[in-house]
Amino acid sequence: MNASELLVRCLEREGIEYIFGVPGEENADFMMALEQSDRIRFVLTRHEQGAAFMAEIYGRLTGQPAVCLGTLGPGATNLITGVADSNMDRAPMLVLTGQGSTARLHKESHQIMDAIEMFKPVTKWATSIVNPDTIPEIVRKAVRLARTEKPGAVHIELPEDIAKLETAELPMEPRRFRRSVADDKIVDRAFSLLSKAKRPVILAGNGCVRRRASKQLRLFCERTGIGVISTFMAKGCVDVDADYCMYTIGLGSKDLPAVLIDEADLVITLGFDMVEYHPGLWNPNRDKAIIHADFLPAEIDTHYHPEVELIGDLAHTLWMFNERAAQAKDLSFDFAPQESLRQKMGAEMAMHADDDTSGTIRPQKALWDAREVLRPQDILLSDVGAHKMWIARHFHCHEPNTCLIPNGFCSMGFALPGAIAASMVYPDRRILGISGDGGFLMNVQEMETATRLGTQLVMLIWEDCEYGLIAWKQHSQFGRHTDLAFNNPDWLGLAAAFGWSGHHVDQSKELKATLQKALEEQGPSLVVMPVDYRENMFLTKRLGELTEPGLVS
Repeated sequence: MNASELLVRCLEREGIEYIFGVPGEENADFMMALEQSDRIRFVLTRHEQGAAFMAEIYGRLTGQPAVCLGTLGPGATNLITGVADSNMDRAPMLVLTGQGSTARLHKESHQIMDAIEMFKPVTKWATSIVNPDTIPEIVRKAVRLARTEKPGAVHIELPEDIAKLETAELPMEPRRFRRSVADDKIVDRAFSLLSKAKRPVILAGNGCVRRRASKQLRLFCERTGIGVISTFMAKGCVDVDADYCMYTIGLGSKDLPAVLIDEADLVITLGFDMVEYHPGLWNPNRDKAIIHADFLPAEIDTHYHPEVELIGDLAHTLWMFNERAAQAKDLSFDFAPQESLRQKMGAEMAMHADDDTSGTIRPQKALWDAREVLRPQDILLSDVGAHKMWIARHFHCHEPNTCLIPNGFCSMGFALPGAIAASMVYPDRRILGISGDGGFLMNVQEMETATRLGTQLVMLIWEDCEYGLIAWKQHSQFGRHTDLAFNNPDWLGLAAAFGWSGHHVDQSKELKATLQKALEEQGPSLVVMPVDYRENMFLTKRLGELTEPGLVS
């Protein structure tokens, strides 16, 4: 074999199913070898960033890495935003880039740049193949690192001259091992703290959407009744209909779930990711008793200084808690604040369910209808913008990984390519992407990819003709905002040009039926909705009043 053929065989051995990307001259040998594979499907995208987002969503939904591919120079730089998003959203991914011949890497040369150094800050590991015999070790290490908690991106560079070299090496056999688990005595200490608490609360992070962790968390909550507040990326770790679901935390302003933390005497963080919501926002006085349970030790932070750390497989830690909870006879908690929160948030989410507005549609109404048309296993993907804040607050889930929000790196342009990947992983589920008009046009070219692949998805555009989240934040801080307005295309013409179905709806009473129709249409569909973002400042005003303890209870 040559190096390219060995690389393909190693990826096959690791169970890689998809490579998304845009090849170039420097990938030519690899692409010829990949064409012979009957196990790996190459998906040609219209931009490398779209490829990276597709690989990210595949990783978030399956727990296994996919590959995003680009050539050297501009191909590599185009990948990097999506790679950074995947890495900070804890999605396993392999990044494969071409490179010029090693004979010219030491000097100024056409399209040559140090891609390894560029990728290092946004990956768990970045390396270049300089000897074809090392490919089996590099691929085995790359996949293992990408999958190991916390998952992330790994970059492999293959120079064009190395890609042609012969090798007699063979792929390594992947071996999976169980994670280490927390020590019994430390779990006893943590459970003793819990037994003495009166108003404990669980803050669930990204780690809780792992399938086994979610199952054990739900069992623990059924046994103890302790409420779970989720970060944006932990949505669905407990069922929204459960009495112990305390909705989502993460808005910049204090919301009702944050007040619940104010009133708690113990915070149990499970799989908590500081990149989502800094502890300074929920522990400003640095006085909260904290139990940290995660795959890794806690990040050092003055606002996050746990009394106990339970380090190891999170699902197993929760199983150990469940064993103790089943035997405990002295657990007695005050759930009045939780009951009040459920009542208040439930009323807020239903407030605009029967809106009858014309011209624009409130965010609350749009998300109520979205939840109505999506089944428990269906998937909603959020882009980044003002709509993301509304989705976080008003769209809640029954199952893990059914609401996908980028909340570590928070890159716009995520939803459309992400929806394509979601529809490929789960062709039997309804896939709804929600994007602002700004974010959607950042990767609009992937509409062609969606059509070519025959994907079944709906993109709902909230149109406000400006960068609405920036306007919201500037107005909140300065009382006005800078020039953030832009014009939009003829949306229905755009849909037709790419072979999509298209709908424009500005009557709130018609939105649910329009979404239902779009979800049932064959092929991809675009739904455009003028959004009433006057609600942004109304929400800011309401949240600004949540300053005193006792507002939940």
